[in-house]
Amino acid sequence: MGKLPFTTLFSDQWTRLQPVLAVDLTGKTVVVVGANTGIGFEAAKHFARMGPARLILACRNEQKGRDAAELIAKETSHAAEVQLVDLGDFASVVAFAKRLENDPVDILVANAGVSLKEYRTTKDGWEEMVHVNHLSTSLLALLLLPNLVKAAEQHSSTSRLVIVGSETHFWTKFDTDLVNSDVGLLKKLSDKEYCTPQVMSHRYFDSKLLNILFTRALSRHLSSSTPVATSVVNPGFCVSDLGRNSSFAERILGTVMGFIMGRTPEQGSRQLVWAALGPDGKEGPHVKQNMNGAYVSIAEVREPSDFAISKEGWEAQEKLWNETIDILSEVEPSVRTVVSKYASN
Repeated sequence: MGKLPFTTLFSDQWTRLQPVLAVDLTGKTVVVVGANTGIGFEAAKHFARMGPARLILACRNEQKGRDAAELIAKETSHAAEVQLVDLGDFASVVAFAKRLENDPVDILVANAGVSLKEYRTTKDGWEEMVHVNHLSTSLLALLLLPNLVKAAEQHSSTSRLVIVGSETHFWTKFDTDLVNSDVGLLKKLSDKEYCTPQVMSHRYFDSKLLNILFTRALSRHLSSSTPVATSVVNPGFCVSDLGRNSSFAERILGTVMGFIMGRTPEQGSRQLVWAALGPDGKEGPHVKQNMNGAYVSIAEVREPSDFAISKEGWEAQEKLWNETIDILSEVEPSVRTVVSKYASN
């Protein structure tokens, strides 16, 4: 199941986090998804202080996005722009990417996610956590891959794609029957009959494992000449509104745990910024060598779960990659074009 006992979780939570790297982002474009609240908002503030040419807050709610932009401008004296995107709607993700179609993007932090306990589907028919946390996040990453490459070529740099994951991926795995399902791993995970209360009790963990496997698969399939480093980052347990859909008892437990060991959103955001700028804030071949396909936690590259690095995990990763590309190519045919141009089998 993994190698992360609760004792390690507690010690990690109490580890002192270093301040964010100080990097000059003049002339560069940063996109932060889910930037109107929590760790996304705090990460956007950190980026704003580094002076990017464009700081794009990708939010589902326009008013909350504008409120966040106003606060960022007030606290950092740097302007941010708001772009709408709803990861629960494929059409919204495609529209967002098309609005940025010809624009360079140096850093993309895919932070938005949901945590639910009950089975619920999106308008596109997928179980919501599979859709938001994996499929739409992957769709956004693939559609903006040309933007990331364009920025890297313009600035002679390595662009960064950061997907926000979690250490909770250590607490789940995909069994052989699920991985080899006739309908596919993702379709099985979205099947109403399969999604019993017991299955849904660890669905958030499952979605974070999907993040690990997809990010690593993307890094593996990208051509070595593609100037983009992909990573998945664990912000740790932070006091936030991620558990807003939890039961009353779960919210009480979350409050107690937050008091004992929770990080503030600002502390958690430092992990996102480190993943986007690390390992040292400098450019060079060491960026892809150290960060591409990396699992980041406590401002360092760490080994993910036992399942993720096992033979079964690698096999699940390839099946997930192929199924994800097939599904997203039906949603937006240009996904196949992007993969053909920048990735290999």
